Amino acid sequence: MSRPSKLSIWVTAARLRTLPLSVAGIVTGNALALNQPDFSWLLFMGALLTAISYQILSNFANDYGDGVKGTDNEERLGPQRVLQQRLLSASALYRGIVITAILSFVFSLVLIYSAFGKDNLEWMGVFIVLSLAAIWAAYNYTVGEKAYGYYALGDLFVFLFFGGIAVGGAYFLQTQSLTEEVILYMLALGGLSVGVLNLNNMRDRENDQRLNKNTIATFLGFEKSRNYQYALVVGSILAIGVAVVDDAHFKINSFLPLLICIPLLFQLRGLGRINHPKSYDRYLKPLALSTFGLSILIFISKWLAL
Repeated sequence: MSRPSKLSIWVTAARLRTLPLSVAGIVTGNALALNQPDFSWLLFMGALLTAISYQILSNFANDYGDGVKGTDNEERLGPQRVLQQRLLSASALYRGIVITAILSFVFSLVLIYSAFGKDNLEWMGVFIVLSLAAIWAAYNYTVGEKAYGYYALGDLFVFLFFGGIAVGGAYFLQTQSLTEEVILYMLALGGLSVGVLNLNNMRDRENDQRLNKNTIATFLGFEKSRNYQYALVVGSILAIGVAVVDDAHFKINSFLPLLICIPLLFQLRGLGRINHPKSYDRYLKPLALSTFGLSILIFISKWLAL
């Protein structure tokens, strides 16, 4: 069997299937700002590009961190990573991490300057700090002795960055404000994104326990981590419902985001029948796509309200 090309190896390491989830919060935050008279499509595109660069950085770092620690081994139930398969050396993957981190920061600076210009240095400073925090979080999830993903903090960081900062930050870049509706969707997107991570951790729970990788799933065990998953998704559905009911337009298009509750409830029903960790893998992609689908429904809803 011939060795894959260098380009295809790097594309594999980037894990493009994770990108829809990474931009769901950006799409949502910008959708909620569509009714602003000075809405900027360039800011929207810039925020998408920046979020994608962060996600690719995170994927490279996750591959590297778990690979050098030996967490990615033959007993892991998920897809094999490039370092695990020795398709890239650790040093080559590390160079890729450094280059991607630099590009991410450059994208962030351009986006921040485009949003605030020279007239709002305080908020420029805040968002530069958030950008550096995002790069730090992407790298330190699995890399290093103090990698927070090994201390059951991954859920908290995913909630903050995929929910709070993605949705709230994208909206703030457009409007320099926040609303109750934005906060509700921050909670919803954050909860669903944590649900994706929790499914991943439930699938890998037994292998993680053997290798002393602590996650919420390893602490809670099989049944309680599934109940945690129910709470995350149901809580997100409730936040969506409150946001829809509070929508000032209250027209038929306002109810579009509720459509995502149908696949989410079917997924929860399926989780109740799982009796082997490997089976959680089949729900990872549907939940990630449902989260992205929610952002698209919100965008359509707000577009129709214009």
